[in-house]
Amino acid sequence: MSKQTPVSGYYRALSRNMFLSIITISFIPVFFVSATILYQFRVTYREKVFDQLAELVEKHQLNIDGFLNQKVADIIFLSKSKGYINLHNEKFLQNKLILLQQSYGSVFVDLGVINEQGIQIAYAGPFALEKAHYDETEWFQEAMKRQVFISDVFLGLRGTPHFIIAVRDVWEGKPWILRATIDFVEFNNLVQQIRIGATGFAFIVNREGKYQTRLAFGLESNQEDILKFFLNREYFSQRGVSVVERPDASGKGHIYAAALLKNNDWLLIYQQSTADAFSHLNRTQWICVIIFILGGAAIVTMSAILTRRMVSRISQSDREKEVMNQQVIETGKLASIGELAAGIAHEINNPVAIMVEEAGWIQDLLEEEDVKTSKNLTEIQDALSQIRVQGTRCKDITHKLLSFARKTDSRIQYIQLNDMIRDIAALYEQRAKYSMVQIKSVLDEALPAIKGSVSELQQVLLNLINNSLDAMEKKKGGVLTLSTFMKDNRVVVEVQDTGLGIPEANLSRLFDPFFTTKPVGKGTGLGLSICYGIIKGLGGQIHVASQVNQGTTFGIYLPVSDDVNADHLTEGENQ
Repeated sequence: MSKQTPVSGYYRALSRNMFLSIITISFIPVFFVSATILYQFRVTYREKVFDQLAELVEKHQLNIDGFLNQKVADIIFLSKSKGYINLHNEKFLQNKLILLQQSYGSVFVDLGVINEQGIQIAYAGPFALEKAHYDETEWFQEAMKRQVFISDVFLGLRGTPHFIIAVRDVWEGKPWILRATIDFVEFNNLVQQIRIGATGFAFIVNREGKYQTRLAFGLESNQEDILKFFLNREYFSQRGVSVVERPDASGKGHIYAAALLKNNDWLLIYQQSTADAFSHLNRTQWICVIIFILGGAAIVTMSAILTRRMVSRISQSDREKEVMNQQVIETGKLASIGELAAGIAHEINNPVAIMVEEAGWIQDLLEEEDVKTSKNLTEIQDALSQIRVQGTRCKDITHKLLSFARKTDSRIQYIQLNDMIRDIAALYEQRAKYSMVQIKSVLDEALPAIKGSVSELQQVLLNLINNSLDAMEKKKGGVLTLSTFMKDNRVVVEVQDTGLGIPEANLSRLFDPFFTTKPVGKGTGLGLSICYGIIKGLGGQIHVASQVNQGTTFGIYLPVSDDVNADHLTEGENQ
């Protein structure tokens, strides 16, 4: 099976993690900065809208109160300057009404003089209200108690909305009232001039919550809750302008600004839809959202590009590293072969010496007598047989060495570890003999094949066996045990020696690159580091247990493939 699947999965996971990390690191500050700025802008804009509405209502509060006070002042001036004698004359009164209408337009509808019994004794205006009786009306009763009185809007005898400004005076010890009717349409237009946006409008209510002006947009039923809110909170006892945001009866959000009028008898309320008041803010927010989305898309795009480039470079670096690791493995293998050369040379020299000696003996026999009729024919035949045996032995030894040296294929294939261990043990027989080391093999014959690289696993076993032999040479001999068995559904290979052991302080650093306890020139410190990397690359684990002066055990744990069978094993051996 190829290595592409796990490697591809690793790079996909790496790409995903890098992409998510870049996105997270990029979006978190952008999000918080944008949210903070937008929040501050929203708060500031909200305050600005509220202040603008408060200023608008306060301005019109002054205008409406000024309008009423001016009209009151005109009636007071007329009452004081002309007196009862002149004003109870209807022609004189009509003349004064014409002058007022010429000055103020149709604001003043009519004028009337009323005696203490509530009878209108003089009238100037478009209605037939001469001798009208007001003694039972609420406004007349209130006007008799005050010097100046402005009534609420009511229908009265004329049947149309209007309100009255009444000024009480005294003539010959008896009170009398000069009454002026203010045109409702003119007053209503004055109030409805308060407009902002598409939904803003104003209206006036009295202490009982009765409307003193008409409502815009036909929203009368929606005003009940806000009227209860203002009246219940005793806004009539306050000064200045109050601005609140509340939903109406239908649940739609509105902003309300309220101010007192007419000596705290009326309440001016301005209403505007929240969506309308904050329309510019909402539009700005949508623009910010669009910009954020576009910026986010740009961040995502750049993150994907950067991730692809970085992972590509990492992949290239890993490939280069893999090539270098393979070169290191091959170099280590050549070093191992060099270490084996001395022992193999001794093993080859012995049979070669025998072959040479026997060859000399045959030569002597051939020179001294006739071979065919010789009595030494049997000896000659035995010598030739010995030559063939020893020659075959030399051939086997060199074949094993060359076979091992040529197995550099790093492809993943099915491997029977028992066969590999036997071959390697055979290579080390002579060195072990000279080191006074006995090699024991305890192999599980039912051991399943595994998937791995032949050359890489050979390199691991060679390094471990070399280290064990080195450790036992210092003790002048020992036992090297090579074991295989199954544990937790994994194939286990143990290389156990009875050497000097490893100090506990060095165990944690044993697999670190360039860490070695051998003298300078005797070791590079890369052997166990390479072994660790090879086993990890095959999905396995390598552990070490050691006691000083008792020995060391290296355990290699390799996973078993589920699809291993005899056919696969045969294929692996034939490759």
